[in-house]
Amino acid sequence: MDQDSPVLFSRRGALAIATLNLPKALNALNLQMIDLLSAQLDQWADDDAVAAVWIDGSGDKALCAGGDVVALYEQSAAYGEPPEYRYTTEFFSREYRLDYQIHTYTKPIVVWGGGIVMGGGIGIMAGASHRIVTETTRMAMPEITIGLFPDVGGSWFLNRMPGRLGLFLGLTGAQFNGADALFAGMADRIIAQDQRETVLAALADLDYSAGNAINHRLISDCLKSCELSPLQRPESQLREHYDQIQQLTDFASLPEVCAAISAYQGVDKWLQRAATTLAGGSPLTPWVVWEQLRRARHFSLADVFRMELALAVNLCASGHLKEGVRALLIDKDRTPKWQPQSLEEISPQQLESCFSAPWGGAHPLADL
Repeated sequence: MDQDSPVLFSRRGALAIATLNLPKALNALNLQMIDLLSAQLDQWADDDAVAAVWIDGSGDKALCAGGDVVALYEQSAAYGEPPEYRYTTEFFSREYRLDYQIHTYTKPIVVWGGGIVMGGGIGIMAGASHRIVTETTRMAMPEITIGLFPDVGGSWFLNRMPGRLGLFLGLTGAQFNGADALFAGMADRIIAQDQRETVLAALADLDYSAGNAINHRLISDCLKSCELSPLQRPESQLREHYDQIQQLTDFASLPEVCAAISAYQGVDKWLQRAATTLAGGSPLTPWVVWEQLRRARHFSLADVFRMELALAVNLCASGHLKEGVRALLIDKDRTPKWQPQSLEEISPQQLESCFSAPWGGAHPLADL
């Protein structure tokens, strides 16, 4: 096995293992990684000797910090430039196909979500049958800071969180921990970070001969036996702030919700950060979040990814992603000059154009 490969593949008996292997980049997903993992999952699906799949990230810092936004920045248009759709259509089509593949995989997929799990990393984790978080887990959908939106199925999983937690997290990019992920339905088990090898060995030792349905249950019981007790888990910010989040988002219009969150003047640092991020983020992203969740409420998973592909490609062509990534990661001045600058200046026509398919002919994900 090539140890320099961006994804490492191995086997422990009937357990197949995929390790995202760009630790210096916090295992951020690029197209090569997406294609390697997708092709290997196809191969394992057809291999009767493989009973289950384990996915993790190299090192202890991250499962995956997101997509390769620098590559997207280089291939996206600045404000006023002619739109370019080719690369972004390819990138997001292949990423979303991988996410859909994980959601619909028939064999058990166990994902170890220790450390940073954000953006595209949540896309890898959200659809797995057995999602593990640890006391080190830090999750977020922070796209508002770069002029994108909570994609990789965000329209699906944010809509399925308790109350309006999904709306709040999509608008603010607020970070949440492993206990939060359990509360929000984004994880199934919380296990100590230093138990990864122990858990992996225990799963490899299971008797998978009884068939797929029993294997799912065997894995679940094994992980349950390794779980941290409630007293060992971090405090859940989402549980603690649930009632307050419901109050802050209990308005009939997006501007009212954003005004309520941004106006937070309390002493809680987690809510302060959420308010600051929303106030400084792209003025287009909140409108997209509000509308994507409204439209997708009764969508199939495939329709969610088809809608999100149009959104992702259009936002990369709009200038917003280019400016957001420039300010955060390229020039690092953290002062994005959004065009337009305020929520109120976004027109209904501008929002609607984000949802319009930018391609002629068949949708690239028509066959999902």
